[in-house]
Amino acid sequence: QVQLVESGGGLVQPGGSLRLSCAASGFTFSINAMAWYRQTPGKERELVASISSSGGSTGYTDSVKGRFAISRDNAKNTVYLQMTSLKPEDTAVYYCNTQPVTGTDWGQGTQVTVSS
Repeated sequence: QVQLVESGGGLVQPGGSLRLSCAASGFTFSINAMAWYRQTPGKERELVASISSSGGSTGYTDSVKGRFAISRDNAKNTVYLQMTSLKPEDTAVYYCNTQPVTGTDWGQGTQVTVSS
């Protein structure tokens, strides 16, 4: 059974930083590309950042380039998202999953709120 457990969200002021973590289980983590997605009410979930199975290749949506960094630890089955210079428009629920998403399982997500 696939399990994805996101953590690390919270309330932060504009310009602040957060580090999200996602612990994965129930599938072979090390052979899957992974990604972070985010969703706000009334909008579709969007891909924010992705990382190859080895960690050697990463990609970002334009709005977070230069501010977010995705990484992974295959020994811990965990993927991370370091977020810096946060903006109010980064406010969303953040999820991790494989990239592309191949199943229907999603974690509960972690809420990130950027506000003064």
